[in-house]
Amino acid sequence: MLPIPERVRTLAATAGVAKLSVDGAPSPARGGVDERGRPVLLVLPGETLHGLREDAVVAVNLTAMRQLGSATHPRGLIEVQGWAEAVPEGEARSSAVAVATHCPDESLFKALERYGRPDAPRLLRLDVGQVVYLTGQESGVLDADDYLGAAPDPLSEAAERVLAHVNASHRPQLTAGVSRQLGEQAGEVWLWELDRFGATVRVDESLVRFPWPRPARSGLCLETALRGLLCTC
Repeated sequence: MLPIPERVRTLAATAGVAKLSVDGAPSPARGGVDERGRPVLLVLPGETLHGLREDAVVAVNLTAMRQLGSATHPRGLIEVQGWAEAVPEGEARSSAVAVATHCPDESLFKALERYGRPDAPRLLRLDVGQVVYLTGQESGVLDADDYLGAAPDPLSEAAERVLAHVNASHRPQLTAGVSRQLGEQAGEVWLWELDRFGATVRVDESLVRFPWPRPARSGLCLETALRGLLCTC
């Protein structure tokens, strides 16, 4: 299994902003996550954070989801707590891209074109204090150094492509392979998580972990390791 800080950062990299609160009060939530794992927010004139107070305590709830057939399930819930700060002008474009990935909004163009004007939409990000996470059967708190010092799994993009392909085209082989490993006929089987240390499979409502004999070092190694689970011979 990925180390917890790396796993939380991997989930955050693909998560969307589900909820935002300022000093405990709910506020409109539009945003994404930048390359360091910090939530980035688009704030419109008239909203609480637009007149930025440097001491305002902000909590951003991120949700990473998994589509399995026609149903969508939460993979992980992450609450990033900290203080809002203005995105520097030199980083505004990359921050706008991070927001647009999850929340396309025409106000992003105004935030860039009219950067710094009092009546323009603002791009803010969190100065992270701590991160509360709930993923699978694990929950806990990470301090800012552990969270920001980690990086997403380097194989995460390849893993997501392989996972989507298996769930779309090879579920009978996955079911047969998992049934062989468990020694009994498995019910509804989906590939849930895939990383360099192993695969997590959703069997009905339960998650079952299958570790690799050795960590995968590339996308090709990942595919080779997964074939060992799919093979029914």
